[in-house]
Amino acid sequence: MYLQGNLQAVFDALYHLGVIDPVLEMDWTEAMDQFTTHSTHFSEAIAVANMYQSDLEALMKNLEKFDEKTLGYLAMEVAREFADFHSREDLH
Repeated sequence: MYLQGNLQAVFDALYHLGVIDPVLEMDWTEAMDQFTTHSTHFSEAIAVANMYQSDLEALMKNLEKFDEKTLGYLAMEVAREFADFHSREDLH
């Protein structure tokens, strides 16, 4: 499952929840090695992000229900998709 729609809204929600700065400081390689133990919750977080991204307050309220690790993986996915989008934009 992928994030769809407004990546900026998801980033903003995660930023307001205090998730972005810790994710920028972490070792992503190590975090990805532990991903399989959080994959179910990650899929649920993606579904929430896709469902509520048009309402920042509702998005933050529903994302708050997830643990810090799951939100970290969601932040990494937002970063990955932003990077992918911008790399495609640079090619054209």
